[in-house]
Amino acid sequence: MKFVDEVRIFVKAGDGGNGAVAFRREKYVDRGGPNGGDGGDGGSVIFEANPQLTTLLDYRYQQHHRAKGGENGMGSDCNGRSSEDLILKVPVGTIIRDVDTEEVLADLNTAGERTVVCKGGRGGLGNMNFATSTRQTPRFAQDGTKGEERTLRLELKLLADVGLLGYPNAGKSTLISVVSRARPKIADYPFTTLVPNLGLVQYKDGLSFVMADIPGIIEGASEGVGLGHQFLRHVERCKVLIHLLDMGTEVEDRAPLKDFDILNEELRKYSEELSHKPQVVAANKLDLPHAQERLGKLTEEMRKRGIAVFPVSCATGEGMQPLLDAVAEVLFTGRTDKLHVEPPPKPRAEKKAAPAPAKKAPAAVKTVAAKKAPAKKAPAKKAAAVKKAPAKKAAVAKKAPAKKAAVKKAPAKKAAPAKKAPAKKAAAKRVVTKKAAAKKAPARGAAAKKAAPKRARRS
Repeated sequence: MKFVDEVRIFVKAGDGGNGAVAFRREKYVDRGGPNGGDGGDGGSVIFEANPQLTTLLDYRYQQHHRAKGGENGMGSDCNGRSSEDLILKVPVGTIIRDVDTEEVLADLNTAGERTVVCKGGRGGLGNMNFATSTRQTPRFAQDGTKGEERTLRLELKLLADVGLLGYPNAGKSTLISVVSRARPKIADYPFTTLVPNLGLVQYKDGLSFVMADIPGIIEGASEGVGLGHQFLRHVERCKVLIHLLDMGTEVEDRAPLKDFDILNEELRKYSEELSHKPQVVAANKLDLPHAQERLGKLTEEMRKRGIAVFPVSCATGEGMQPLLDAVAEVLFTGRTDKLHVEPPPKPRAEKKAAPAPAKKAPAAVKTVAAKKAPAKKAPAKKAAAVKKAPAKKAAVAKKAPAKKAAVKKAPAKKAAPAKKAPAKKAAAKRVVTKKAAAKKAPARGAAAKKAAPKRARRS
């Protein structure tokens, strides 16, 4: 059977029947009233998801589908018969899209699900419905309405839980034949798989999941190279992807790591959502001698990216169980711990180079301290101001010592920037205060002697 996953069809619902214009014609009944019946409704176009179908092949050759129209009304109050709906069966996972507006009308992803895409026309009313007390013989009836018509595009997206990705001849068909009962075509030339294949994988404890194998994707698939990337729609519904790398390729321009980057770039060009799905990276064909040599380098490069690699051999069955365990964990629990590994620590040289900017911190502290250093001079100024106060008082008491104090103030100004200046100023202050006290004492005595004779004379 040929696999067809996209078709374009034209559908039209049935028209409604017209109402009848009729009058009673009975013997011995003069001028009978209106008795025209109503028209029947036209059939609608309905799509139904059928799990027994796997392709849209039937719609490739029959592209026009029309539902029957309703019958016209008749006399003697007889209504026309309505037509049955036209039911079109499609595979589960079919998307119905309007070609003119690009609107998605329905996504049939459940078995037995139905949707009406074109509604049938409504039947017209006969003249018996228009009879009134003032219009007893209406000679007109209502016509039926037209049914809807549309041009649709049907796209089939297979319902699978796990999707297989990889270059042609990477071993995808062999893998699905080993883990399930699917029997796809397997050969030693590229693009052996031309259509997607589904296989049911029986896992532990009665659990199972569906795996989809799609044709290989190569560089430039987004531009139409190879089979293009049209088959990627069949893995859009998958919850996890298995990225199969060909470790035994002998083509000069290809390498496992390069294939991995190219295929992920093609996924990104097709759909950002698809490129962010969880991927289980499997290195295939480890039964070949030169594949073991490439495995170490690939594992090391993937480890730097934090991606785990599962080495397998589809020909011998080696490594299949760990691969299925990782897939089942993501599928049934949603955890992706097994898909990631801890990257290796960075070299020491990078560690020494990294803290280099931090060494500038002490210099910054010094600069801050240097800028804050002038603030220490504030106490010196205060001390100088405090020490100058007695000198001014001494100058008021006697002008002669003030000059000496002024002479002694000069060294104080020079010594202010130094840290030992406060001690010298304190000593100078003591000397000045002692001399001022000594000079004040005789002055008080002389004043007393002068005052004594005055008092005596008065007496």
